[in-house]
Amino acid sequence: MRWRGNRKSSNVDDRRGMRASGHQGLSGGRGMLRLLPVVFKFLGFKGTLILAVCVGAYGLFTGNLGNLLGGLGLQQDTSVSRPAVPFQETAEEKELVDFVSVILADTEDTWTALFRQKGKTYQEPRLVLFRDAVNSACGMAQSAMGPFYCPGDQQVYIDLGFYDQLKNRFKAPGDFAQAYVIAHEVGHHIQTLVGISGSVQAARKKLSEAEGNKLSVRQELQADCLAGVWAHHANRTRQLLEVGDVEEGLTAASAIGDDTLQKQSQGYVSPDSFTHGSSAQRVKWFKIGLASGDMDSCDTFNNF
Repeated sequence: MRWRGNRKSSNVDDRRGMRASGHQGLSGGRGMLRLLPVVFKFLGFKGTLILAVCVGAYGLFTGNLGNLLGGLGLQQDTSVSRPAVPFQETAEEKELVDFVSVILADTEDTWTALFRQKGKTYQEPRLVLFRDAVNSACGMAQSAMGPFYCPGDQQVYIDLGFYDQLKNRFKAPGDFAQAYVIAHEVGHHIQTLVGISGSVQAARKKLSEAEGNKLSVRQELQADCLAGVWAHHANRTRQLLEVGDVEEGLTAASAIGDDTLQKQSQGYVSPDSFTHGSSAQRVKWFKIGLASGDMDSCDTFNNF
């Protein structure tokens, strides 16, 4: 990607030198993880009503982050991150910090313009860098859970060490694969901005876990599509993409499909437990957003 020298976002909160302290737990336990439907008009997506689910605190790759985070973030975490021993930043990690700052800034430029076209104002999320564990409005999370978006504080959280896993465990190397991670979580922020969370809180007890899983898949695929929309405009407007970048993104999308991850972890596939979508589905919807650059194309709820 041609990212060096581009604008960096001012919305990066670096907590890598902080130690996550004990926190006030959130009520509800696993029951709060059920992803529940709400009918809303997604930024005028061709005037259609789209079924959506709350982002909750699902991580991009694990699909089980809510077990630790406690769901929707209905209570603000009252704990603080306390100073730790100063960490040593490698040159490689410093470059990653610059990279994520540039990618976040680029998503800001893209979504500000797209929201403006629809007569709306984009509210930029913050991106929190952490190591090992972090406190959020959704509760405490550990690095092993992967990157996640918390609607309670409208922040994206990532331990940069995850990018080593992306390369080595998921076999999805490359800077565009790394950018896709951020763009997907920003896609969840877009979904939050259109008013999903409040409606979900009112409707969430009406759905079974199995039905919630199905809606979760559609919501995650929509975030993949929105990541593709960002990539379309980043390339068309600012020529960020280089040869091979798209393939890196598609490799990452395929590597994190529920079926692929289940085969790796348990040796068989259980479609009823999918929460993010199959590899083929994730690739399909990322490509739809990338090809069209149109938010209207991301209606995964009516065009599944």
